Amino acid sequence: ATVDCLHVQSGTLQPEFRSVFGGMMAVPGREGGVMIELIYETHSITTDNEAGLATGWLPGTLSDVGRALARGLGERHRDHGVAAVFTSDLARAVQTARIAFADSRVPIHLDRRLRECHYGTWTGATVERLTGEKPRRIDRPFPAGQSYREVVDQTRDFLRELAADWDGNTVVVIAHSANRYALTHLLDGRPLVDVVVEPFTWRPGWRYQVPAGWCG
Repeated sequence: ATVDCLHVQSGTLQPEFRSVFGGMMAVPGREGGVMIELIYETHSITTDNEAGLATGWLPGTLSDVGRALARGLGERHRDHGVAAVFTSDLARAVQTARIAFADSRVPIHLDRRLRECHYGTWTGATVERLTGEKPRRIDRPFPAGQSYREVVDQTRDFLRELAADWDGNTVVVIAHSANRYALTHLLDGRPLVDVVVEPFTWRPGWRYQVPAGWCG
């Protein structure tokens, strides 16, 4: 779809009320525009998570606990009027989405732009070791990998397409920690380095609003 870009400062368009639009929960924006309700969910727990290892671009596989949590993810959103699910194309995220929405008609779209940060030669390192390296990789890529800024650029491109094509809908995004950093930076306006170094606390979904015509 072709839209006029809406250039706003991240985090400045907060909904004052919600209304039903086309059977979905739609968030009115300024001047009659409609926002997308984006619910971010991290992929379920993997065997690497349980071992304390950083998986990066490796596929990963859900553990028994992870599969149970994926089913719970689907239950949480059963009555939320979800129009579509967008997931990283890495196996652990795809597995999460397919388990969560196995009994649903909601379409699942795989998108390479929603991959975790590519840790390059750091892939498979312990999470403890990687955590100390993160602040140095905001703009400087991991050796043979990516920087967190590059993940932001990929996520921005994804959001532009989402804003053009899914106006007025509620969507679920199942991805990785780096994508949550990017969403919080782009849509809530927080400095990227602050989000990257913040200790992770799991919760059942993070909610964001994407204004109609958002271009980043």
